[in-house]
Amino acid sequence: MSRIGKSPVVFSSDVNVSVDGSIITFAKGKDSVVLDTKGNVGIAVEGNSLTFSKNSDARQDRAFWGTYRALAANIVTGLTTGYTKQLEINGVGYRAAVNGSVLNLQLGFSHDINYEIPAGVEISVDKNIITVKGINKQEIGQICAEIRAFRPPEPYKGKGVKYVGEVIVRKAGKTSKK
Repeated sequence: MSRIGKSPVVFSSDVNVSVDGSIITFAKGKDSVVLDTKGNVGIAVEGNSLTFSKNSDARQDRAFWGTYRALAANIVTGLTTGYTKQLEINGVGYRAAVNGSVLNLQLGFSHDINYEIPAGVEISVDKNIITVKGINKQEIGQICAEIRAFRPPEPYKGKGVKYVGEVIVRKAGKTSKK
């Protein structure tokens, strides 16, 4: 039995949750997120909690049960507190700056990299730390992965773009023979 699926998603009173068939709409202020369960789970809203139920005991239905509950919990967390990820730039001459809706990265290439910031996402730069904020957990993770992919950290000097707190396993360089 799913330990994730059976626990309810509790939301505050300022989050408006409405169910229309298999589509759940979460709204808070001007932000609105839609979750389509495609009829794979049962949905019930009681007061300030949202509960999910599985359609049958089939393996696929049990997987959907936990998955949609986790997705709904992520949406509620995104609407109430938001998600933040930070990237760190290491390297001589490596810089980042935000110009309007474009993140400008100088990562040691012969050209600058201009990354278009999607709507609903806020990116700020403080010295060598890039902070990405938004309400969609998956989108924030994807944006950070794309920025990191421009220049992943290398194992010898640690130069590149890495997550704050990420440990880069360093390799020993060449040694001279005597």
